[in-house]
Amino acid sequence: MVLLQPDPFLNELTSMFEKSTENGSVWVTFKRSSMKSKLQRDKLGEDALEYRCLVRASTIKKTISTSISAKDQQRFQASYATVLKAHMHALKKRERKDKKKAAEVNKKQEKAPKKSGTSTKVTA
Repeated sequence: MVLLQPDPFLNELTSMFEKSTENGSVWVTFKRSSMKSKLQRDKLGEDALEYRCLVRASTIKKTISTSISAKDQQRFQASYATVLKAHMHALKKRERKDKKKAAEVNKKQEKAPKKSGTSTKVTA
């Protein structure tokens, strides 16, 4: 795993998205981290720790990561959102269930004038 600065990370993430457009996936995870070992955390105490955000992106062949401080979080999130929006075109459309169509058919049947002498009961 390669730990990069935020800007090179976003550039590499862009190239990972472009390579996986036709075939493959990119997994991105965010995790709170102090970037210290357990012994160091115990010595420092909870008050002296500065937590950071560890961001990992991985494909089948490659994994990259970066660490974001709290003050840089907004700028990174804005840049990350731009990268995601630019590469959303490769997503597949979700198949929706026909609940809306079934509800519309039921409404039409209820509104339709009833014929004399026959009655129909519609159950949903």
